Amino acid sequence: MTDLVRFGIAVDQDLITRFDDHIARRGYATRSEALRDLMRADLVRDAWDRGDETIATISLVYDHHVAELTEALNELQHSHHDYVLCTTHVHLDADHCLEVVITRGPAHVLKRLADRLTSAKGVINGSVTGTSLVGAGLDPRAGAHAHPHPHAAEADRPARAPRKPRIPVRRRS
Repeated sequence: MTDLVRFGIAVDQDLITRFDDHIARRGYATRSEALRDLMRADLVRDAWDRGDETIATISLVYDHHVAELTEALNELQHSHHDYVLCTTHVHLDADHCLEVVITRGPAHVLKRLADRLTSAKGVINGSVTGTSLVGAGLDPRAGAHAHPHPHAAEADRPARAPRKPRIPVRRRS
């Protein structure tokens, strides 16, 4: 972290005691780290509320036997292909599926997509979790990053032969 700023705040004793108990249960080492996370979370909420560039996961549990539901969910995602980054599909049992749609775009577009997906007939449960690059202190306009990755050059190298697993040798005493 760069350019840390120290500041003092006045807090009611009962509030700070409850806060200290809370952050101890969550595993924070310091109040500072907990406060930084609270600040970032509030900035994320603000970016989401303002409609800024955001990232969201849309989770759906649905009955895949409902007529044309799978096709309707796929069509909604394809019609928003500029915002849908990827989808993960899991078979929960013989009748139910979990689908997680990872999206990126203006919050109002992602909220509308989430509403349409979660309200589709046959969706049993749906939720959306939004976050923001702004709240994380990153530039949402940056898009693809330009710094090199060491593993990018590795793709051009010929593949190595797989290593034989090492088998521990037991020695008799």
